[in-house]
Amino acid sequence: MSAFTKAAVALLGSVLGATACNAKANPAVAIPAPVVDAPRASIAAKQTAVISGGCFWGVQAVFQHVKGVISATSGSSGGSAQTAEYETVSTGQTGHAESVEIVYDPSQITYGELLRVFFSVAHDPTQLNRQGPDEGTQYRSAIFYNSGEQKHIAEAYVQQLESGKVFPRKIVTQVVPLQGFYTAESYHQNYAALHPNQPYIVFNDAPKVEHLKQQFPDLYTGRD
Repeated sequence: MSAFTKAAVALLGSVLGATACNAKANPAVAIPAPVVDAPRASIAAKQTAVISGGCFWGVQAVFQHVKGVISATSGSSGGSAQTAEYETVSTGQTGHAESVEIVYDPSQITYGELLRVFFSVAHDPTQLNRQGPDEGTQYRSAIFYNSGEQKHIAEAYVQQLESGKVFPRKIVTQVVPLQGFYTAESYHQNYAALHPNQPYIVFNDAPKVEHLKQQFPDLYTGRD
């Protein structure tokens, strides 16, 4: 879906009373921290996580406001380098998903804590091949692991949330190996911060950052 179409869809949704897409757990049950997680590192370092949860604008915006995240970059994963161009990815025929590469300091935040934010406020993990107004396999929910440890933590957390019936519907998040991450065009980077008044951002992405601030005040940072 083009940026123009996204804006038009979001504006129509607001007229019809639609709400921003956000993970909807049982309101009486907070999404728990992962039982299985990596230990907090004793010294500062850099590690990388790649996730997909709908339009990368909102996912990037959320993680840009998470303490311990050094950078969050919009791009695509799941397909080949030859098809990692936005308009091609938008056809839904490339195998790519709009993704965000997160570089973080494991002495400040763990991989499991990042996944908790991902499942709690960055997207709805029960929507199959869509998020809010965006439809297609390029908007699927996925965790692209780059190590055996990440795979183990992600799979254990999905099972924990499923067993605990935290969500009213089945989690459809894929946990798959990272084959490559391809950075999106420059105009997609920092999109929510640069276009805060665009209807799509107002109705779909800004509320996610606000939910992060409300649900994880210890992790929230006000930077853009």
